Amino acid sequence: MLYGLSGSTNLLDIGRRLTLLHAQDPHNPIAIVALLTTMTGLLFKIAAIPFHQWAPDAYEGAPTCITGFMSVSVKAAGWAMLLRILGCTYPTYPNIVIGLAAMRPVYVPLLVFVSIATMTGANFAALTQTNTKRLLAYSSIAHVGYMLLGLIAGTPTQLSPDGVKGILIYLLVYTFMNLGAFGVITSLRHRNVIGDELDDLNGLYSRAPVEAVLMLIFLLSLAGIPPLAGFWGKYFIFLSLIETGHYALASLGVLYSVFGLYYYLKMANAMFMGQPEERGVLPVSWTMRAALAVTAFATLFIGIMPDRFILAVNWSLGIVQNPAIAKLIR
Repeated sequence: MLYGLSGSTNLLDIGRRLTLLHAQDPHNPIAIVALLTTMTGLLFKIAAIPFHQWAPDAYEGAPTCITGFMSVSVKAAGWAMLLRILGCTYPTYPNIVIGLAAMRPVYVPLLVFVSIATMTGANFAALTQTNTKRLLAYSSIAHVGYMLLGLIAGTPTQLSPDGVKGILIYLLVYTFMNLGAFGVITSLRHRNVIGDELDDLNGLYSRAPVEAVLMLIFLLSLAGIPPLAGFWGKYFIFLSLIETGHYALASLGVLYSVFGLYYYLKMANAMFMGQPEERGVLPVSWTMRAALAVTAFATLFIGIMPDRFILAVNWSLGIVQNPAIAKLIR
């Protein structure tokens, strides 16, 4: 449909043609159907509600190490495509329209509904989970709801740069903290213990204190607690909502972050306060320890010293045009 409207598969050409069509007829039925069907596929890829049903089952059924990879790589690739196709106008080049940005007044109300539904459904579902992989799957879906708020922030015709910045930072820090959390769950698998149930975390601190402390760091970062890396993703997204007058959505996002803190602390309670079913030290390989060390270092370093990463995001968005800064980042 987009090719039929624009005569091209190039996103720049599609953006220009849709801008002209939208100016002539804001409710062009073919353009709206093309938008809705394209967004359905994109929202399915990032597992936003109501297109999320595949994620918890896929996370639970796959081996834990594969689940950890899926939770970050599939999300990052899906978001890269979503941002490219929905598009934006660059602050430094306001006349260049990428993707479907011309139809922003049409898709923003849809994103508001999907974002609220995603945060609500995923957080309430996570509260009742006893399987750690399903819990983290619903947590992952809830984070999609928070990131969608970054696409909503802005005016009816212009996306907020801070919103996009928040999404990109969110994807960066989410990669490390989620890989670390799944890494700890993977390390629990030995002998007859699969490590997928919440009860398998009982007494982890007494059996593997370093892994338990690292898991606590990852969980607090996922909840957005400063000074950990996860705080900065939520900070820029909520900042963009407040700057553009979306106070109700910002308040709702903060409220659901508290829900997330509850089920993350439920896991922490099992690790530090629960009684282990097995005694003795939990064997953890050196390669797993190295992977956990890298993810933990990145989670702490980005949280405490985020300046370089924020500058890198600004430069990638064209907000910073200083060649010296670009050279420093590279």
